Amino acid sequence: MALERSAAGDHNPWLVAVIVSMATFMEVLDTSIANVSLQHIAGTMAASQEESTWVLTSYLVSNAIILPISGWLSRVVGRKRFYMTCVGIFGVSSLLCGLAPSLGWLIAFRVMQGLGGGGLAPSEQSILADSFTPAQRGQAFALYGIAVVVAPTLGPTLGGFITDSYSWRWIFLINVPVCLLSLFLAGIFLVDPPAVKKDREEALKGGIKVDFLGFILVAVGLGCLQVVLDKGTEDDWFGSDFIVVFAIISGLSLAALVIWELAQDDPIVDLPLMKSRNFSAAMAVMFITGFILTSTTQVLPQFLQSIMGYTATEAGLSLTAGGCATMVMMPIVGALIPRVQPKYLITMGLVIEALACFYLSGFNTDISFGHAALARMFQGVGLPFLFVPITTVSYAGLPPGKSNNASALINTMRNLGGSFGISTAVCLLARRSQFHHARLAEGVTAFSLRRPNPAGRLAAFDRVLGRQADMWSYIDLFMVLAVLAAALIPVSFLLRSVKQGKDHAGE
Repeated sequence: MALERSAAGDHNPWLVAVIVSMATFMEVLDTSIANVSLQHIAGTMAASQEESTWVLTSYLVSNAIILPISGWLSRVVGRKRFYMTCVGIFGVSSLLCGLAPSLGWLIAFRVMQGLGGGGLAPSEQSILADSFTPAQRGQAFALYGIAVVVAPTLGPTLGGFITDSYSWRWIFLINVPVCLLSLFLAGIFLVDPPAVKKDREEALKGGIKVDFLGFILVAVGLGCLQVVLDKGTEDDWFGSDFIVVFAIISGLSLAALVIWELAQDDPIVDLPLMKSRNFSAAMAVMFITGFILTSTTQVLPQFLQSIMGYTATEAGLSLTAGGCATMVMMPIVGALIPRVQPKYLITMGLVIEALACFYLSGFNTDISFGHAALARMFQGVGLPFLFVPITTVSYAGLPPGKSNNASALINTMRNLGGSFGISTAVCLLARRSQFHHARLAEGVTAFSLRRPNPAGRLAAFDRVLGRQADMWSYIDLFMVLAVLAAALIPVSFLLRSVKQGKDHAGE
């Protein structure tokens, strides 16, 4: 069957899948690789730890802004040209980040890097959706999914190794040769077929009509929301005037965005797609997938280092075990897509994730490295059952030419889920640790301990209480994640049944 919107042209589409997955791996890796290097960055730049966190926040803010409008940009600029522009911006900004002379310049270049990286995933998923037949899409998204799911688990380990062995600047500079290779290969093998060129001609007919108000509302709404989520726990949430103001601005902007975009003939964010029950359900499940994946990827190394005393390398290796399990399962789930309804695979994924998080809630201060690695492997087995079917079913029933817009919204939900997941995890751990510490220490006084040196004994006992309180807070968090995954299982049945080989965008 001829695919009129294929980006592969006369070339093998699997080669195209490898090419686009290459850039995605580097972009997703960059969302987590800098986390472990903040102390080194702060020291080199003569900045405080709090100031250095803007290296992460700035990237996430610009990434969140560009994601939902990338579908429109891809159509107006041209899919191949937009993709290569994003790779180029990401590569140049990575080089500039590695050479940044001060924290201010580093943050500015990270904003630029986020703008380039944010447009990659939607355009790549659109390329895959249009370049493969319905029977092949599951395997194609499985290959792509390896980059999206495995990269965050490798980020902290790779970032720690590079920072300890060389310099934090190399966590950015390693992107440059990969981006150059990606640009070279994309220039040779990617094409914009006539159907995609026609989309651009239609978009440019009568001149470029830019939805300026829509863009401003997206930038302000999602930008402020990302700042709130990233700085909320640090600034005591709504006890801070800064957080209150940003939350109000975000809420009003996003509410206005929905009203405005639904009334536009050519919206910059294709919110009318959400009128489809199937697409809305897919977005909801993708949000929770991002929530669970990102939050556990963030807190598990933290748990192993702070509670168990592991080194950063040891903690990273436990996550790598989960990444290996994911890599093994991705092609298996991809092969199941043409044979099993995606909604049943998604249900299986949610069940596995719920059980995996419940298993994590059974952790204690005496677990072994094998126990930790096995828990992450358990979770890693379930992730392909979520990512691949969700990405595949998202395009079911969509009109031709809508894959760019659908990709933009789906990836926006994954990123927002990750941001909400990290924010919720950090806040819950802090609050529950305080709660458990207070409960455990209720009856303890200096008179509870035998002489000599009751003050010293009390201090030592308080350290033990603190460790136990932190342990209980992690147990609470993992239990919440288990309940969240289980509660979403009924939503998976709202997804439509896909006629195998049909019923996909562009068909």
